[in-house]
Amino acid sequence: MRRARRVVLGAGGAVVLLAALDAYVVVTVLIDVAEDVDIPLNHLERATPIVTGFLLGYVAAMPLLGQLSDRYGRRPLIHACLAAFALGSVLTALAAGEVMVVAGRAVQGVAGGALLPITMALIGDLWDERERPVALGAVGAAQELGSALGPLYGGVLALIPSVTLLNVELGGWHAIFWLNVPLAALAAVAVQLTVPAGGTGRGIASTKDAATRPHDEPQGDSADGRATPVDATSEVTHTADAAHAVEASLRAADPVGAVAGRRVDAVGGVLLALALGLLVVGLYNPDPAKAVLPPWGLPVIAAGAVAAGIFVWWEIRSPVRLLDLSGTRKGPLLATLAVSFLAGAALLVTMVFVQFTAQTLLGKDALGASLVLARFLAALTAGALFGGLLARRLGDRVVAVAGLAVGAAGYWLMSRWPLDLAGAGLVVDLDLVVAGLGLGLVIAPVSSAVLRVSPAAQHGVASAAVVVARMMGMLIGIAAVSAWGFYRFQSLTAHLDTPLPFGVDPETFRRQLSEYTARVQAALHTEYTEMFLVTAFICLLGAAVALLMPRRAQRT
Repeated sequence: MRRARRVVLGAGGAVVLLAALDAYVVVTVLIDVAEDVDIPLNHLERATPIVTGFLLGYVAAMPLLGQLSDRYGRRPLIHACLAAFALGSVLTALAAGEVMVVAGRAVQGVAGGALLPITMALIGDLWDERERPVALGAVGAAQELGSALGPLYGGVLALIPSVTLLNVELGGWHAIFWLNVPLAALAAVAVQLTVPAGGTGRGIASTKDAATRPHDEPQGDSADGRATPVDATSEVTHTADAAHAVEASLRAADPVGAVAGRRVDAVGGVLLALALGLLVVGLYNPDPAKAVLPPWGLPVIAAGAVAAGIFVWWEIRSPVRLLDLSGTRKGPLLATLAVSFLAGAALLVTMVFVQFTAQTLLGKDALGASLVLARFLAALTAGALFGGLLARRLGDRVVAVAGLAVGAAGYWLMSRWPLDLAGAGLVVDLDLVVAGLGLGLVIAPVSSAVLRVSPAAQHGVASAAVVVARMMGMLIGIAAVSAWGFYRFQSLTAHLDTPLPFGVDPETFRRQLSEYTARVQAALHTEYTEMFLVTAFICLLGAAVALLMPRRAQRT
């Protein structure tokens, strides 16, 4: 039995890793994709839906499809998601225009967002309470590994030479998505051979838990009912446990109910997707030459805010909820979720626009740009480890505030990058390390704090809220900050006339083209540095909000 569960864990971890890689792989090749679908480099705002489309599907699908797996079974839902993931990959690889590539990425996002909670729920079925954290931590590590390696993975695959077969492009950035098809097929075979056909909700491990532990016995708390400190390893475990939230909330609401009788909060899922979709559409401006927002921006954003309000109202009153947080201390919880939201916004802005900076101002190819971003990602990983260790000694709030302050300093330094980045030497690397280290320090304290303000029975639900908040921050943050940045670029280049090689001698044309290119580069430099400055203010806002997080954990 133990060996069989290890095989299941390997298959589940591989599935989660595959989805996590594709969540971030596109930031490396976004410019290449934009060029191939006829998006000009001076209108990169039209490429942002390639990123936001995936994130929108990912966030909207995560809680709802996790609930569907409780009703219809883990293995059928994993197979369906892998098939949808492969379909989305094919649509993206074949895309010849903006609409098709965005549609393909959105389908990938829906499928990828569902794979994580279903895998975590499967672990809840097969592992008992004592062994479950290790399994959850392993899958959580696969998720974090995918996010860290995604840009490098995309950069390496983008080096595959261009190959055309039957008028279908197989090489370059297309190879990233074509490779997903056999990988998804292999994952489906592994799931078919290892994952039990039945067993949803109250599986083997759940029955064992019920037989060995009373339902009202506290878990993970001290003898006096207060939460104990969480170390760095358990932070990864609790981050992974976030995707198990749907099942945890359902079990808490119906600890002895049958799986077939469980209801799915379809209304809540639709309201969440509608609110996020309206906000993203309202922030997307395909022509930012005259204004930050499109003509429909404010009304659509207002409609999104109304939909979000209705979603909150529904979740408070509905007997079946996507994220059941009743009984949790709302003030500290909301502050912690806000910190996670703002940190997520800063994170994705960095991953996208450092990549843009390296490719446009430094002249790097996809792999070279991803290696520049690797400085930030390595520091982010190290910061996550140190953050967990420091939080044990200093408390979650202190480390979160300090981390965001350090991150703000790093982004302020990045906003002062010179136009001649190639001659800046180690300045670029050091600034990226400072920003990455600061954001990394926040990861563990946020996960720890949300667990301390929630009852033990709702740890999974609260952790899920942290993950959803971070992904929502990525989604809304990249949409909002890029809207401002692209507007600034268009306003800085509106007066420039593209030189044409007609009516002038070759030498004059070369001089005019050189001057035009220099001014465009200067406009890009201004755009990027101002966006990093905005990100610094996002971190400062996060540090201020982090002051409202709960204090250090009580020691037993």
